[in-house]
This record gives sequence, C-alpha cells and structure tokens, in this order.
Amino acid sequence: MLSHQYIKPLQGITALIGLLLLLIIYLSLGSVSIPIDDIFAMFNSYIHGGEALAQQQYPLASAIILQIRLPRACAAILAGSALALAGACSQGLFRNPLASPDILGISAGSSFAAVVAIVSGLTVVNPALLPVVTAIGALITATIVYLIARQTQQHGLFIILAGLAVSSLLGGLTMGVLLTAQQYEVSEFVFWTMGGLDARTWQQLLWPTPMIIITAWILLRHGQTLNLLALGEQNAHGMGVNVGYSRRLLLLLTTLLTAMAIAVAGPIGFIGLIVPHLARLLVGPNNRILLPFSALFGAMFLLGCDLIARTVIAPNELKTGIITAIIGGIYFIILLIRSQYKGLQS
Repeated sequence: MLSHQYIKPLQGITALIGLLLLLIIYLSLGSVSIPIDDIFAMFNSYIHGGEALAQQQYPLASAIILQIRLPRACAAILAGSALALAGACSQGLFRNPLASPDILGISAGSSFAAVVAIVSGLTVVNPALLPVVTAIGALITATIVYLIARQTQQHGLFIILAGLAVSSLLGGLTMGVLLTAQQYEVSEFVFWTMGGLDARTWQQLLWPTPMIIITAWILLRHGQTLNLLALGEQNAHGMGVNVGYSRRLLLLLTTLLTAMAIAVAGPIGFIGLIVPHLARLLVGPNNRILLPFSALFGAMFLLGCDLIARTVIAPNELKTGIITAIIGGIYFIILLIRSQYKGLQS
C-alpha cells in the first residue's frame, strides 16, 4: 500500500498528465481535425527549424495550431487557473465554500467598464483596448469595495455586503447606459458578457500572462496563511499572522487574478465557485494543497468547456460561458438535491 505522503504528489502528477492529454485532444479536434501524429511532427519541425520550417512541412497544421488553437488553449489555461485560484482564496478568506470572486463586485466593475468603452466608441478605435479597460474597471471597483469595507471592524461580512451593494449599483448604471446605446452596441456588449475565448491571439496574452503567473505564484505561497486565518482572526494573530496585512494582500491577489482572467476570457462564471469546491472534495481543505490543485482543475475545466463549445455544433461555435453556466447550474442542482436528501435521511 502506498504511503499517505505520496498520495498528493501522485494526484498532482495525474492531474498534470490529464491536462497535457486534454491539451493534445483540444489541439487535434475542431471543425478541421488535425491528426495527433501531425501535431507532434509539426512541433518537432518548429523546435528544430523554427516557424518557417513548420509552415513549409506542415502548412495546414501550423496555421491552425500555432495561430488559432494554441493561443486559445493558453488563454483557457490561464483564465481557468486564475479564476479557480481566486475562488479558492475567496472561499478560504471568507470561510465560506460558496464564496466567489464575484462577491467583490469585480464582474460588475468589468461589465460597466466594458459598456462604457463600447458605447463611447473606444472599441471601434482599437478593439484590443476592451480587455485593458475591463481589467481596469474590475480593479477600481474592488478598490472601492475594500475602501468602503475597511470603515468597519466586521471586515469579513461587511466586505461581502459592500460588494453586493456596489455590484447592484453598477448593474443599474450599466443598464442605464445600455438604454442610450445603439442596437449593434447592445449586441456587442451582450456578446462580451457571455464570456468566450474565440479569436484569441498571442498579442492579447502578452500583458495578462506575466501578471497572472506572478500573482498566482505569490498567492500559492500563502496557503498556510489561509489555513491559519480559517482558525479565526484571534487564533491566527496568536500564531504570528498579521491579520490585517494578510487579508489586504489576499484580497489584492484575488482581485488581480480575477481582473486578468476577465481580460483574457471575459466574465466567465461558475469556475471560481465550483472548481475549488470539487477540488476540496478530492484533496481536502488544506490550502497549501487545495490552491495548486484548484489552479490545475480550473485550467482543465475551462479547456474542456471550450473544447465542447468549439465542437458540439461544429463548424459553428457556442460561447464558452454558456457551457460553464450549464455545467455549473446542473452541478448545483445536484448538490441541492443531495443536501435535501441527506437532510431527510438524518
């Protein structure tokens, strides 16, 4: 029998292998299927002779894989891992397994910034500015929520209420702006709010990628801090944790990850809510283990959802946010039924 200390590393290796296999399948399948042998041969040519040789020997595979599917897959991995990691941190920070980054008003802030950018014509001038503007809107909103919440000693509960209040306010303002918008502007906003990874390019990933990697690395180093905060503020303080500083830092990291994920993929829902919950069922509540597994499972979840969105009605596509919403809704219905059934049995 394997020692308990080896179980988690084996689970991690299995998850990484699963992510790699899913990535290969993702690159292979689509409206135009690429044989897996051609994918490996194309990458071999790319490694040994650069992009020119890969294009010369495998023109179809290199065009589809390198310019369309691979940047989209990287976007899914980045956004999925960032949202799941932010969700796991939020649930640990607020000691609520149903908490998510949305409670900080981040999605509402990004949506308001998006509608302003679309109606003002900023996206017509340069469509690439939309993810930048939405990320800025998310960061500003989270900052406002935190500044409101810090006025009270009931920090944990009050920040949730402040986030809900600001989300409601921004939701109303967003609807008000949409009333003055043209029909095509409304359509563009609605299309963006569905969340998706279509038409992602390497250029769009240039600035969010390093921020996601650095922020995730810092957050992963604070798993033990989350464990101590879960014991209560007084206990955590007694064990040497600077509670106020740690809370501010973790909130900042959660906000940055969510804002960057929105910049990459739009406001895709449910990942920050259900993936950490599933990871907790598989690996337990220890945040030093839960955080990295949440990131891995989040990457796999969004990559799988986008694969379904690309292939289920090929050659047409669904928005990835529609798939995550359907899966998330079904999952929570099952959870509610199971909880009710257990309650009746007890």
